[in-house]
Amino acid sequence: MQNSKDGIYRRFLKRLMDFTLSLIAIITLSPVLLIMAILVRINIGSPVLFKQKRPGLNENIFMMYKFRTMTDERDGNGDLLPDSLRLTRFGRFLRSTSLDESPELFNILKGDMSIIGPRPLLVQYLPLYNEHQKRRHEVRPGLSGLAQVSGRNAISWEEKFNLDVKYVDSVSFIGDWKIILITMKKVFVREGINSVTTATMEPFKGSKKERIEP
Repeated sequence: MQNSKDGIYRRFLKRLMDFTLSLIAIITLSPVLLIMAILVRINIGSPVLFKQKRPGLNENIFMMYKFRTMTDERDGNGDLLPDSLRLTRFGRFLRSTSLDESPELFNILKGDMSIIGPRPLLVQYLPLYNEHQKRRHEVRPGLSGLAQVSGRNAISWEEKFNLDVKYVDSVSFIGDWKIILITMKKVFVREGINSVTTATMEPFKGSKKERIEP
């Protein structure tokens, strides 16, 4: 059960912190964002931004922005090649440094996302969540989160969702700043970027059974 101070932070101060820090980051990093956009255009092509609809707070859909990391190469039938073939060397660098996610600062500024929260996943996953997993949408999705600092793509979907709900139940100022600091460390170390079997995380296909609380 959260105390009153954590409740005030969750309802009011968290959004204020998100707006303030994202605005400062956008202004400070604007030269870096411009350089990255130019490099993406040169190395991968146009458009520079990857835009995709994602579910946010209360499953409301918003458009999320990232720098492109993959080409649009297709096979003879016109189907996109596997991620591992379309993910360029420069794209791998962007992902390993998390620079591909920097345009999400604008999503945070707009209020679609938060600095810390469960990562926004694909819209098509919504019908696959069990009741426990759906609770990840009780807060705004984040640029980073508890699951990301606990393994990111190197842990299973079920582990991720359990960590997401754990975060939902324990949102606090101190907790958010702990995740921010750990995230900064992991960006430099480049831990847990890929899953153990593929270049990107395997698609979520649903859990076999409802999670039973102990």
